[in-house]
Amino acid sequence: MARINPDTLNLEERVVRTNKVQKTHKGGRTMSWSTLVVVGDGNGHVGAGIGKARAIPDAIRKGVEDAKKNLITVPMVDGTLPHEILANHGASQVMLRPAAPGTGVVAGGAVRALLEVAGVKDVLAKSLGASNPVNNAWATINALKSLKTIEDIARLRGKTVEEIRRGARFDGAGAGAAAAAVDAAPALATPPTTTTATEQGVTGDAAA
Repeated sequence: MARINPDTLNLEERVVRTNKVQKTHKGGRTMSWSTLVVVGDGNGHVGAGIGKARAIPDAIRKGVEDAKKNLITVPMVDGTLPHEILANHGASQVMLRPAAPGTGVVAGGAVRALLEVAGVKDVLAKSLGASNPVNNAWATINALKSLKTIEDIARLRGKTVEEIRRGARFDGAGAGAAAAAVDAAPALATPPTTTTATEQGVTGDAAA
């Protein structure tokens, strides 16, 4: 994948998490900061990065620089995602689903920050694993990387977009016909009512 030049984009920066770290040395403790930062232009480009420094401003600056090096392009259809996706990173697992217009960004934490700066308007998101914000951010990045539009699928299969859509319609019609046939099968396959020999003997004794 070609690297995206951040200088050509109007990127918004957002700090998701700051963490104070203390390291013990022979002469005492050294305190530093770790920050998780996301950047995006609100038009399908987003990135995340981590910065570490003795002071918070320096850590944020390093996080922004790291996020700009990891920019990706997010495919979108009418302000939402093209399809459902499930991705994980470590113990964190994130599920993203397309949503109807007006739904908004139903997500929280690092997932919400990434989706908002990417420019996604309507989406349903759920964290299914660990709640670590750093791992959730990378899991969301992995999910957004794996998204494909119908144009991407058509190009990979060597077909046109109309052929892909026509095939999807036919698949849906075939599935409906198969379901109707399964529903009708029990009624057609019901065996006729028969009388067993035992029942016949009981009836004969009663008649005698």
